[in-house]
Amino acid sequence: MSSLSDRLRQRIQREGAISFHDFMEAALYDDEGGYYCRDRQRWGRAGDYRTSPERSVLFAATFARYFATLFYKLGSPTDWILIEAGAGSGEFAEGVLETLRLRFPEVFKVTRYVIDEQSSASRALAQEQLAQFGQHVAFARITDLPVVPSGIVFSNELLDAFPVHRVTVESGQLREFFVDNADDGEFQWTLRPASNTALEAYFSGAGVRLREGQIAEVNLGIEEWITLVSTKLQRGYLITVDYGAEAQELFSAARPDGTLRAFQKHQLIENTLADPGFQDITASVNWTQVKGVGEAAGLKTLELERQDRFLIREGLLEELEQRVDEAVDDVERQRLRTSAREMILPSGMAASFQVLVQEKC
Repeated sequence: MSSLSDRLRQRIQREGAISFHDFMEAALYDDEGGYYCRDRQRWGRAGDYRTSPERSVLFAATFARYFATLFYKLGSPTDWILIEAGAGSGEFAEGVLETLRLRFPEVFKVTRYVIDEQSSASRALAQEQLAQFGQHVAFARITDLPVVPSGIVFSNELLDAFPVHRVTVESGQLREFFVDNADDGEFQWTLRPASNTALEAYFSGAGVRLREGQIAEVNLGIEEWITLVSTKLQRGYLITVDYGAEAQELFSAARPDGTLRAFQKHQLIENTLADPGFQDITASVNWTQVKGVGEAAGLKTLELERQDRFLIREGLLEELEQRVDEAVDDVERQRLRTSAREMILPSGMAASFQVLVQEKC
């Protein structure tokens, strides 16, 4: 089987340069060689990045407390579903279900946790990790689910992994970055007219005007995703955890080169086009877009809060205290305290993330 790089080169040779959006989609989600579809370790110390659930059990435990609060706000429904989109290997799900079982048994009793994960390798890991919860866990794509009468749709670092269009302004005109074959066999950037009229509308709708030479990313997939969730959720909440900024900050002069970046082995990779399928590619989320699309789809914005502040408010320190009291030895107590600091210190990872809560009534 030819490598993803070879297949992309052959495609470009046949069709001409392809949009970066199409390149990123293949690099991340190609069935045979995409980064998120290959059977390899992507997270943790041995992988390319570490997520909040992997860093601390307190992350999932605190969200479990919050989910229980929302459960009661919805009137303790008997038909109650938690859907996690982009659930990976099930680490967050395990932490949530363990906490509900321990702290909120009446909520756990009626909880059905649905895992929506595209990667077959990750699904297999999640199935093994979550087998202990039996019938409380199911695996399905959200597109295949019926309308959920009452529940929550949750995602952590999902939207930043949607393929983006990369654009700039040249001689006053919006131009789009495409990917072409270079003479040395590598991939190279080339500028072409915008491939989608929605790109112009995206900036005018946000009240943003890019400067000459400024580079930016456009995530059109967010609109489709938010709209889909709204049609599937009759009553409940959409909770999105990710890193990003409001449009005026995201597209300000302070970010002339945009936010596109790639990671491998916890290192920032300068060449985003190198080794498709072997490095993570990401771009910051436009929260103005997410809120606006949600409101148009019937989702009311309740709050957009920095993750560390959200976790403290929703009981991370209380959960830490309980778990320290329950710990079997000093090693576990120290591990809990260390991971808590990483979740709440202003210089820690959580300060770079935000939590958006939207409600469907």
